Amino acid sequence: MAIGERPGEDTVNGRRPVCSGPGAGWQPSDPVRGLIATALADPETTWTMGGFGALARFCRDPDAGAGAPAGGRLGLVTPRGGIALDPADAIPLAYETAFAGGWSHAVALCLPAGRCPRIGPGSIRAAGRDAAALRPRNLGDKWFDLGLALPQGRMFLRSADPDTLARLAKLVGHAWTEDPVGTLDLLAVADVVVTTPLGRIEVLAGTGTEPGGPRAFLDPKILALGRTHAATAPIPRGLVPVAQFVPPHPCRDREGRARPFDPAAHAAFQAVLARWGDPALVRLKAQQVAGAPPSAKGATRFTRGIGRVIQLQAEARANQDSPKSSPDTPR
Repeated sequence: MAIGERPGEDTVNGRRPVCSGPGAGWQPSDPVRGLIATALADPETTWTMGGFGALARFCRDPDAGAGAPAGGRLGLVTPRGGIALDPADAIPLAYETAFAGGWSHAVALCLPAGRCPRIGPGSIRAAGRDAAALRPRNLGDKWFDLGLALPQGRMFLRSADPDTLARLAKLVGHAWTEDPVGTLDLLAVADVVVTTPLGRIEVLAGTGTEPGGPRAFLDPKILALGRTHAATAPIPRGLVPVAQFVPPHPCRDREGRARPFDPAAHAAFQAVLARWGDPALVRLKAQQVAGAPPSAKGATRFTRGIGRVIQLQAEARANQDSPKSSPDTPR
């Protein structure tokens, strides 16, 4: 997709746009907002915001209470965290990737690279008070910018606890890598807030280590690679994935545990892929599903992976009574 294009516009050279999706009856007049609202309504969908090596994940239990963020923003808030989205400028890209033992799928919410400048790593700094917290009780809480070199946004630690604030104040002026253990320890006792041009995710203090819920990730080795996304994700040049959501997988739950093949979940994502996937890759998959042999001419790692995805999905359908576990690693 050329920089600055919006979904639904015709493009050339195989770059998106979205396919027409005539059967997508759930889409309102704003298709991007509809896509996101539908995903938010599904408790099995997992969300992430941030960069490659530093991000926050939001997910929720079906029986957990969920409300709206402060200010009526599009999103959800639970006792363990929350998400708010401003999708007006988001460029969705749905994709599938094959890996050893299975396949993953996801929808990246991208922005043009020009809107995501990479700021060099800096020191931890006091950033004032959070005026856009998802819960009213956190409005005005003090927060600290970790100074990460993320083109997608920023990662903050926020707290109203005097002891936690004192520990954070001692780190001001230092790079987080000078005391990575101390910084990572603070991720467990402070709220972790990742902010981006498309919204924010908050992981509330004391909940980020519990299984099955919101979590924050900060890995210096992955950050040092300086990538905006995993090399396996077919993100067009000129776009940066700022947020991502993973709809229900047909073969496993969001924690990677195997379950019998779910034809409805598979069909649901194939519809999303047809509407929001790279048209060239979507077209190539349809051709190979119909029996066309793969072509080596002009093949890329992404086109070569299509055949493997098709094979894995066919095997899953044929073995619905004996599911194989295959952890989902789309990022």
